[in-house]
Amino acid sequence: MVERFSKEEYLTALDSYCAGNAFALNADKAHVQAVVDGVYANLEKKGFKYCPCRIQSGDAEKDVELLCPCNFETQKNWGEVGRCWCGLFVKK
Repeated sequence: MVERFSKEEYLTALDSYCAGNAFALNADKAHVQAVVDGVYANLEKKGFKYCPCRIQSGDAEKDVELLCPCNFETQKNWGEVGRCWCGLFVKK
């Protein structure tokens, strides 16, 4: 059985993930909450914490790239705009 964290525990884990890195959680708390709500909706519907802003292909090998947090620092959007695809993480 996979242990599931509450949304609050997940947010705490995301804060810890940001510590000491060149990125932070978006300062817009409502936006962060909306993204986390979407991640958890995907967890309930699909069994995985997929980014709510990206469409899964159904191919598990490809879709693993869409798990939150994704490898956002490799995305074109990160380099051009300074935030991940969904805006959860932003450059400091």
